[in-house]
Amino acid sequence: MNDLTPEKKERSKLAKWSRRGFIGAGVLAGGGLLIGVGVRPGNPIGSLAPKVAGGAGEQLVNSWVKIDTDNIVTAIVPHCEMGQGAHSVLAQMLADELDAAWDNVRVMQAPADGSYIVSDTARMFAAPFTLNAADWLEPTWDGLFTQLGKSMDLLITGGSSSIRSTGQHQMRIAGAAARKMLVGAAADAWGVPASEIVTRDSMLSHAGTGNSAPYSEFASAAAEQPMDATPTLKKASEYRLMGKSKLRTDIPEKINGTAEFGIDAAPEGLELSYAAVIRPPVPGTVAESMDAARSKEMSGVLQILNMGNFVAVVADSYWQAQQAVGTIEITWSQSESPIKTMDDQFAAFEAAIDGGGEEAAARGDAGTAFENAPTKIEAEYRAPYLAHAPMEPLNCTASFADGKCNIWTSTQVPLMARSAVADAIGLSADDVIIHHPYLGGAFGRRLESEYVSMAARVAKATGYPVKLIWSREEDTQKAMYRCADMCRFQAGLDADGKLSSYHSIFTQRHDPAEACVPAMYDIPNTSVNVAEADLHLPFQAWRSVDHSQQGWFIESFIDEAASEAGADPLEYRLGMLKNAPRHTAVLNKIAEMSDWSGARAEGTAKGVAIVESFGTIVAEVIEVDMSSGKPKMLNCWAVCDAGYVMNPDGFRNQIEGGIVFGLTAAMYGELELVDGAVKQSNFHDYKMLRMNEVPNIEVALINSGDVPVGGAGEPGLPPAAPALTNAIFAATGERLRELPIAKRFI
Repeated sequence: MNDLTPEKKERSKLAKWSRRGFIGAGVLAGGGLLIGVGVRPGNPIGSLAPKVAGGAGEQLVNSWVKIDTDNIVTAIVPHCEMGQGAHSVLAQMLADELDAAWDNVRVMQAPADGSYIVSDTARMFAAPFTLNAADWLEPTWDGLFTQLGKSMDLLITGGSSSIRSTGQHQMRIAGAAARKMLVGAAADAWGVPASEIVTRDSMLSHAGTGNSAPYSEFASAAAEQPMDATPTLKKASEYRLMGKSKLRTDIPEKINGTAEFGIDAAPEGLELSYAAVIRPPVPGTVAESMDAARSKEMSGVLQILNMGNFVAVVADSYWQAQQAVGTIEITWSQSESPIKTMDDQFAAFEAAIDGGGEEAAARGDAGTAFENAPTKIEAEYRAPYLAHAPMEPLNCTASFADGKCNIWTSTQVPLMARSAVADAIGLSADDVIIHHPYLGGAFGRRLESEYVSMAARVAKATGYPVKLIWSREEDTQKAMYRCADMCRFQAGLDADGKLSSYHSIFTQRHDPAEACVPAMYDIPNTSVNVAEADLHLPFQAWRSVDHSQQGWFIESFIDEAASEAGADPLEYRLGMLKNAPRHTAVLNKIAEMSDWSGARAEGTAKGVAIVESFGTIVAEVIEVDMSSGKPKMLNCWAVCDAGYVMNPDGFRNQIEGGIVFGLTAAMYGELELVDGAVKQSNFHDYKMLRMNEVPNIEVALINSGDVPVGGAGEPGLPPAAPALTNAIFAATGERLRELPIAKRFI
């Protein structure tokens, strides 16, 4: 095998799907414009109208665009809003192609009933995430994406995919198609060529006749116009909204307190009870027996349930339920797992790596090149389990009545949640109604729906409408996690100090498949192996998924090679990027921006890392002060090339958030095991980076031209840890190969 071609794996069904996005015929519905773009076959476009046009003055519905009699344009968005600003940017992209006035644009969450499945999400996840990986990537389909392929419930927010998939291939097309239909209708009415009509700020005008009208005046007539399946999209030079830092549509209600999150659910007409739960402390065990005598006597307790894989107390308030559940004495079954501590987990990883594993990707002959290299280096890195720790606790409100179940919950995967509930309580998916509010953070945690199924089971068992809330302790100790991992490296340097051989072997490969391969670097002999090893704790995608470990592994080891060669670490990287002009531009910009070669105060140093993930290239430099003997982060500079940034301010916010998330994990993130159970329980022992610890962050953006648009929510995270540990090495000469950093400096 060569050219870093990963070993062939059986493709999932998802990878075999063709793109099913289409633009259907417009239909007249109550005097408005109906546009069908990317709606799943089998869901008639006309049936969408009653689902999304119930408000006063809303005269008609279409799949992505709604125009009412007040000339308000509403973008119907299939992705969730969890603080990343996707709702606003997707609407911004649609509005630009439509030539709509931004002040009159609104956003509506698409219903979670299967009508708004985004088939292009499958195309996105089935295709390479990086430009230079296109000729060697063969995705693996563990975890989330296997589930996607099996279920086809593709209403998902994850993988930094909303803007670069739905935005580029659905919202822009919908806006452009709507604009062309409106122009056609006006041309017919005014008896002028369509080419002479100008659109601007939700208005149509014709200079020759002096005619002018708002979009709303021609909405009904436009619905009778032919639908162009491939409308011409604007060039970047023609953008009016895209590329601008427009204000987010969700901020006002989040400031004034009217925004509704899952935990705020208070369905009209329902008298809610509240459920607190306790689950097995060790994965794979169940409640064999329990003594609930004390809790039965406590005020407000309504029912106590042993559901096998969890115990629930239902009470008049959450506080009463949580106090009561803590008094129950439960006997859990014994775990069959031999892993009791993290030493056991890493021993299992080490044994798997010692076995050699299987080749994942290769170029040249890394083994022979290593043996013949005049200089050899080896290293082993360890990364711990991490929790997601979203600020809004996991929660779900469920009401089961008359053979139907209504669900109010914060989820990244509403259709998967619907299917999970249907399976859990024996209903058809059509009898499960998902109400989909804002999310108070997720970071991958809300890609799973076990908490939703639990609430539905409790509601059915008790007969009460129930709001189930997980305590912070439950979600820290008994959830799903970013997996721990170990990576072992060998490299050979030639007489000039250049990498002639690179070999890595690690134990956890989930998504995206290319994360483990240093494809951007021109290393002639490269070998990447994966030695699969069982995880004691259940896995769930965590912000940037495999890039969160591999970014630290790879960029730390590249730094080790630079040190062994006696080279400047930034210049050393540049020397291996002769065939990667975008990466070169990013590194050159970060060198200038951070004053990389400038004088440095005593006790301070800078570290650099560059990672391409989710279609975006990000380099970061972190300056650290080690004069006190402990790391104090002073500055962080980041340069990002996402192809084209649709909303610069929003993009910077996401990169900054990813950096802080990554630095938090690097400094403090760790879950330890005691007798197979997670030791940490809340923010007192699973620490977050405090405001006074966060470095000054400066983010620069590069729009590199006619290349696919990259993501924003995840790419800021992977370079953060290696940039920090590389800075610590530069200041102290000590190479950190195990996280978190705080363990070393306590």
